[in-house]
Amino acid sequence: MNDRAPSHVALPREKIEHTAQWRLALLFAFAALAGAVLLTGVSMWFLGAVALAGLTPAALTFNFHMPAAFIRLFALTRTAAKYGERVVGHRAALTDQVLRRATLFAAMAAAPSVRKAGWQLGNPDRLADFLDDVEDVDYARLRVGLPSTTLGVAIVLLLAATLWSAPLAMVMILLLFAANTGGAYYLTGRGDADLAGMRESRQEASRLLGAAMQAVVPLQAERRWNSMLGAPFDGYASAEARALMLRRRQAVVDMLAGCLAPCAMLSVLICAWLTGLRGAALLPPALLAFAWLAIGESVQGVSRILIASVREKAARVALAKWSIGPDGTAHKHTPEQIRSLTLERLVRRTPDGRLLGRPFGATFTAGRPRILHGASGCGKTSLLKQIAGWLDAADGCVLADGVALDTDKRRAMSSFCPHDAAVLADTVRENLFAPNASDEDLWTALSAVELDGRIREAGGLDGWITQAVLSLGEAQRLNLARAWLSEKPIVLLDEPVEHLDADQGKRILAALLFRLRQRIVVLSSHETGLMLAECRPLLVTQ
Repeated sequence: MNDRAPSHVALPREKIEHTAQWRLALLFAFAALAGAVLLTGVSMWFLGAVALAGLTPAALTFNFHMPAAFIRLFALTRTAAKYGERVVGHRAALTDQVLRRATLFAAMAAAPSVRKAGWQLGNPDRLADFLDDVEDVDYARLRVGLPSTTLGVAIVLLLAATLWSAPLAMVMILLLFAANTGGAYYLTGRGDADLAGMRESRQEASRLLGAAMQAVVPLQAERRWNSMLGAPFDGYASAEARALMLRRRQAVVDMLAGCLAPCAMLSVLICAWLTGLRGAALLPPALLAFAWLAIGESVQGVSRILIASVREKAARVALAKWSIGPDGTAHKHTPEQIRSLTLERLVRRTPDGRLLGRPFGATFTAGRPRILHGASGCGKTSLLKQIAGWLDAADGCVLADGVALDTDKRRAMSSFCPHDAAVLADTVRENLFAPNASDEDLWTALSAVELDGRIREAGGLDGWITQAVLSLGEAQRLNLARAWLSEKPIVLLDEPVEHLDADQGKRILAALLFRLRQRIVVLSSHETGLMLAECRPLLVTQ
């Protein structure tokens, strides 16, 4: 109890400290902007006063020490305040980041989309986008809040001063503001669409690349690896093209915003001159005019503020899709289950695209494994590959609970174990394709397929194996261990007991089917002796 009490007491105090840090950072930001405005305005006033005094006897008594001291003061204020704003602002942002990210990552780890996808390469876009979204939320106050607040207050004060001292200049200034407002709205709208398009393109490309990486061995065996990489790379190129277009739009808006300050300065000076102000009477409008010029540097960053704001809003929407609640917790969801898989006149094809036999139709139900039985060469393996998404099939031919599955969805939902098990030159742990499974789960799977003794001899889970190290039967049992560890709702086993002793094959297969009893399981075999009581045969012919 004593250990927990301090953490509960410290949390409100930390929040108060963070608020104080942000207020101090805002104060420094105002001081930096005020220092810049006063430095430019007083410098121009000083130069103008010196020029006017130099034409009269007043030059002999002109006191230049006082304005020069103010210029140094404002310069030091601007420099010190900028450093203070950076130090305090980044400290406040990083402090918020530590507290926020711990909560967000904990919720993300429990989110249903992560539990479904795991940490595999099949969904790298999820993790990358999550990191980007969290960063956009973390630094929103630093990139949007502080600069927009200080710039807005400075513009309001300058508009009030201009309306009081040079009202005619407001016509040109308001026209400039109208043009910049239109550019800002255009950039915000287009930026929202461009950022969404970039994310969609990257997600689609990452999904395609991840799906290809998950099936790299069979795709290389089918000689389709190179062709599968074309679509993802096109998606990445499309995202980069949209990013380039967005940067060009930002450059146009920055160019338009860059005209505001010098045009406002000229408007104030011209209007003051047209109203008859001359000599010393022109110095106050000159100070105001160059004050407008001083905010030019801040105005030129308006496109970055706008895009950061758009990114922050999109990030909050995206984070909400992870089922992260206001309290930072994830809502509980039931893992996705599929009750039935229906093939409606599936046009069967060989790996090279040739038509194979008549269209095939069948319905597979969870908990009722089916065996595709037929002679060698009748197309059982090709049919399983089409179901798994390894081979193309017409859209709408494969349905899960009445919903059509395209090739990518079938690949994501299916675990396909080919009859010729591929063994990677890597550790046993990596060859089991279950990065989230514990060592106990891995050993349980190896024991179920009667391979645990052989793996212990090979050095355990971290022992190095290759295709040549394992026999055909051992490689096949390693393949069945992968099916045992799979979490996907559809499990497809191509000749699962090939290279195994008959009794051993039935024993392992019975244990595996019991393990997968809540999922859709489809097997293929040309041996009639594999008929088990749990499986219903389904004849496949050419």
